[in-house]
Amino acid sequence: MKRLLISSLLGLTALISATPPSVAGDSLVIYSGRSDKFVKPVIADFTRQTGIEVTLHNGDSTALLNKLRIEGGRTEADLFLSNDAGNLQQGSDWGLFRPIDGPLLTPIAKNYRAADNTWVGLSARARVLVVNTQGPWADSLDSIFDLADPALRGKLGITNSTNGSYIAGVTVVMLAAGADKTRQWLQGMKDNVDGKVFNKHSKLVSAVASGKLQAGLVNHYYIYRHLDAHPDAPIRMVMPDQGQGEMGIAWNVAGIAITGHSRKAALAEKLVAFLISEAGQRQFAEVNLEYPTRTGVAASGQLPPAGSFRVADVPMSALSTQRDVTLDLIEQVGMP
Repeated sequence: MKRLLISSLLGLTALISATPPSVAGDSLVIYSGRSDKFVKPVIADFTRQTGIEVTLHNGDSTALLNKLRIEGGRTEADLFLSNDAGNLQQGSDWGLFRPIDGPLLTPIAKNYRAADNTWVGLSARARVLVVNTQGPWADSLDSIFDLADPALRGKLGITNSTNGSYIAGVTVVMLAAGADKTRQWLQGMKDNVDGKVFNKHSKLVSAVASGKLQAGLVNHYYIYRHLDAHPDAPIRMVMPDQGQGEMGIAWNVAGIAITGHSRKAALAEKLVAFLISEAGQRQFAEVNLEYPTRTGVAASGQLPPAGSFRVADVPMSALSTQRDVTLDLIEQVGMP
């Protein structure tokens, strides 16, 4: 482990040294669509090691992307951080980002970055089921389509349909299972929640743990973060749709891009180098309990290893190209 840590630190030092040295007063601005709790620890490490101050302007990823587009050359943003590959690819399609140095991104698999390297995924997540282990549904759910079962009426939790992970997840289902089956699934879930939805995944997981609900659809790390704080909570994660011929889980990444109008591209690239370094990636793994996108960096030992489960065969770029179709479908059903 000591040898691994030393090797990692040497690699990170080489990456940081490859770009111009920072000077007092260097700073960067990020338009960030992620909660601070998922970003601040690794950004604080970057500032400690480089002296470069980073300001996070938080908001909804889609709103920040539109703000970036409207501001054009007047923007103060050097980087755009999104919780969703769909927004990253949309920004790339709009020409808002500049390509990141190709060799720098070599350790990141091509399916986790834009084809032209205008954005790169930092961490990956799975859409999974959270199930109360003391209730009647403890061992009965193994597919997201089970959530449309009328017997779950009043016992299901989902987030509101403007949530980025929710929209991306529906896109994956639509492309993997077809529009008709997805429409029926959404209608069933709509009936089961009866208009009551959550604005945060963490609240949804708490409701399942308390027994008020029996199951929900969430990003995987919210379950593990709840269990870290409440080890005896009666919940477990179910990786849905893992059987032969089934579609697998919906997979998405949070990622970052350098804005086209940034006048600090070299500094911004230094931050990207840190975030995708082995040390940076271990922060996403151990602090956030997400899956690292860098090849060779393992997920937390609490999680099922990457590659041990089936992932839906839908490219990240489709989360952008099919987003409007998904939104139309969600609106047709009238999801709350």
